[in-house]
Amino acid sequence: MHTVLAALLLAKGRVVSDSRLNFLLWGWEPPATSGAQIYTYMSRLRKLLGDEVRIERRPPGYLLQAPHSAVDLLEFERLDRLGRAALARRRHREAGALLAEALGHWRGTALANVTEHLADAELPQLEEARMHALESRIEADLALGRHEQLTAELTGLVARHPLREKLRAQLMTALYRSGRQSDALQSYYEGRTLLADQLGIDPGEALGSTYAAVLKGTQGPGPGGATRPAREPAAGLAAPATLPPDVDGLIGRDGEAHVLRTQLAESAAGRGPRHLLITGMAGVGKTALAVHVAHAAAAHFPDGRLFVELSDAHGRPRHPRHVLIGLLRDLGEPLRESDGDLADSGTGTGADDVRFEDLVRLLRTRTMGRQLLVVLDGAAEGESLAPLLAGLPGGVVLITGRTRLTQVTGARTTPLAPLGDAAAHDLLAAVTGRARLLAEPDATDDLLGYCGGLPLALRIVGSRLIARPFWPVARLAQRLAAPEHRLRELTHGGLDMARALLPSLYALPAPARTVLARLGSIGTEPFLAQRAAGLLGMTEATAEQWLEQLVDGALLDLCGVDLRGRPLYRLHELVLLFAAAQSAQSAVQPAQSAVRSA
Repeated sequence: MHTVLAALLLAKGRVVSDSRLNFLLWGWEPPATSGAQIYTYMSRLRKLLGDEVRIERRPPGYLLQAPHSAVDLLEFERLDRLGRAALARRRHREAGALLAEALGHWRGTALANVTEHLADAELPQLEEARMHALESRIEADLALGRHEQLTAELTGLVARHPLREKLRAQLMTALYRSGRQSDALQSYYEGRTLLADQLGIDPGEALGSTYAAVLKGTQGPGPGGATRPAREPAAGLAAPATLPPDVDGLIGRDGEAHVLRTQLAESAAGRGPRHLLITGMAGVGKTALAVHVAHAAAAHFPDGRLFVELSDAHGRPRHPRHVLIGLLRDLGEPLRESDGDLADSGTGTGADDVRFEDLVRLLRTRTMGRQLLVVLDGAAEGESLAPLLAGLPGGVVLITGRTRLTQVTGARTTPLAPLGDAAAHDLLAAVTGRARLLAEPDATDDLLGYCGGLPLALRIVGSRLIARPFWPVARLAQRLAAPEHRLRELTHGGLDMARALLPSLYALPAPARTVLARLGSIGTEPFLAQRAAGLLGMTEATAEQWLEQLVDGALLDLCGVDLRGRPLYRLHELVLLFAAAQSAQSAVQPAQSAVRSA
């Protein structure tokens, strides 16, 4: 009931929809009785609050009206607004009084006794607003010459918020004006060391300019010597945009693109989940689709659209600290180029863990309240995704991954399957030119079959034909015809089908790789777990467990059910060839080792 009341009050006279109440109370998985429970909460609140407060049913939700009541948050915001205006006009005494009165409306921790869903959504910006008001009140008091009275308060605040540069700059000013220049400089050195060790950054303008003023002896008392606030971003400053170029004419994904564009618009407006997920096997076009819809959604994210690679060129997960630092740089943080000291630090306990948490906290601060879209490309199960999601509580995050991720709860998922024949033909024609394909229809059909509807394989084939304009299509088809050579032929420039499949294979435990290799004799036709059990020499239940693990690893497709409702599985031909090649390589290596030993 506390959560419902808080949600209605935070809406400030606007209707709170049933869907938002559901989310704030239970997250993305409300109970079947959620509507009845909300109705009960509203009835209880009406009785508790009396006739002075009206809670009305206004489809699609509820509206609270309390014209004769005082709400702490509204009073705080009103007084804070007036205080900032007075400070801007250099009416310091009036500003200090208004801001002190505004802060008086804070009694303990905001949003106590509410659900974690409401606290995560609202508490960070409330706390940030309180800190800004506090810093503004101290700025007014410094301008009035109250530095000696402020020293003790600022010392405690800096101890609790050691990385908040404006507070440290204000402490330096108060210390210097109290005749304690050495203490002021010591505070700067401590702050500089903390920023470098924990965040890998240098002091910003507020702290740096105060340090220079203390050294020069120009940080004198009085209104003229007040510490300047940190520079705010200039109006019209270009929003960060690090998306790769859009794919020209994304083919065969119109339906998925339309769904994702709609979901992004809803998420940006606060009507949908903050996390969207695109899944599918390697080479199916997840990244291309994510980049395409991110470009199309530019109008919904005026504060920036960022692209983050979670894996390196070989498909190995990047260190989460490196990912965080790169994202912060994209957001304008002046991080040092020499991050080696951070690279090898763990994320366990002790000082290293504190440093990593401060990076996450800095990311939260830099993204809070901004309409940002962040594309996280190549996510996998592990530790790299969780800190990023924790650092992006307010932005919309579009994630690509081979399979569903347990860390991303409540996300809307768009699965991608290989392209159908017509779309695959259109994609290949877009790369090579349609006339060349129409001149050799049989060879073109063979090429399409060898690529198995995977956009990556189709682009590799098309790129090879473009690079060899005098080759007939049949020549490349002949080179791809031999299964044992096909993956070797599906590479061109920086594109490599086998390399794209490697991370999926390496993510499997060794027994699952053996199971995959032994399934090769089944071919590409749909099959039941019963058939796999006979081939593998195990019970049907055990075989089904291994098959499900391969499905989770995006190396086996769950393609339907039979007439008895049993799941049907299917192997992609390129996955079969890849598994066979890896199995043969594993068999050759021990033999070679034995020969060398002999």
